[in-house]
Amino acid sequence: MIGALLCGAAVFPGLFFGFRKILKRTWPEWSDADVATVSERLVSAVHASLATAAGVTVVSSCRDVMTDSHWLVNSFVLFGAPYMLFDLYAMYLSHYHTERTPGGSAAPGGHSPHTVGAFLRKDWMLVLHHLALLLVFMPVTLFFRRGLGDFFIGCLFTTELSTPFISIGKILIQLRLDGTRLHRVNGLIVLPTFFTCRILLFPFMYWKYGRQFGIPLHRVAFHLPLHCNLGNLVLLAPQVYWFSLLLRKARRLYLRQRRRQEDEAGPKAE
Repeated sequence: MIGALLCGAAVFPGLFFGFRKILKRTWPEWSDADVATVSERLVSAVHASLATAAGVTVVSSCRDVMTDSHWLVNSFVLFGAPYMLFDLYAMYLSHYHTERTPGGSAAPGGHSPHTVGAFLRKDWMLVLHHLALLLVFMPVTLFFRRGLGDFFIGCLFTTELSTPFISIGKILIQLRLDGTRLHRVNGLIVLPTFFTCRILLFPFMYWKYGRQFGIPLHRVAFHLPLHCNLGNLVLLAPQVYWFSLLLRKARRLYLRQRRRQEDEAGPKAE
C-alpha cells in the first residue's frame, strides 16, 4: 500500500514537470502561464484515464455490490491521493502565472498570501472538491467501510471519464483552436459523458443495489442509512452545478458559431 502512495507521489509531479520541459522546448514562444496550464490539464487527463480504467475493472469484476472486493480499490485511492494534493499546487501555479501575464490582475512580485487568497476565491469549489476527496473520501474508503462496497467505489472512479475531454477542450482553447471542428466534436463528447458518468451514475448505483436485494428503485433510498444518502447528495450537488455551467458554455459556443455562419452567409447573399 505504501508503494502505491510513493508511486503516485513520483508519477504525477514527474509528469507535470516533464510536460513543462517538453512544452517549453517545443513552443518556446509560449508564456509560463500557457505552459503551466497545458501541463496541468495533461496530467489531469492522465489521472482521469487511469481512474476510469480502474473503475471499469472494479465494476466489471464485482458481482455482489456489497461484499465483492478488488485489490485495485485501495491501491488506486492511495496512488491517486498525491495527485489530488499536487493538482492543487499545479492549479495554483497556473493561476499565478496567468495573473502575472499582461492583462492579469496580479501585482508585480512573487508568491504572497494575496495571490493564494485570490486563487482560493476563484477556484474555491475545485479546491473544496480536492480536499474533500483527500480528507473524507480517502479515509472512508481505506478505514471505515469494513471492506464493503468496492463496486460503488469503482463506480465513483468512473466519474472521471469526462475529465480528459474537458482537459482537451481547455487545451484547444489555450492553443486558440476553439473555433475548429475538433473543438466542437470534443464539446459534443463532453456533455453526454459528464451527464452519464457524473449524474446518471447515482441512480444507476441505487438501481444496482435495489436489483440485488429486490427493492424498487424509488424505495432504495429508504433502505439505506442516512449518511449514505447524504454523502451521495453532497457528491452529486457540485456535479449538477458543473453540468449547468457546461450547458451554458455549450450554448454560448453554439450562438457564437451561428452568428459567425450568418455573418459569412450575409455578404454572399448580397
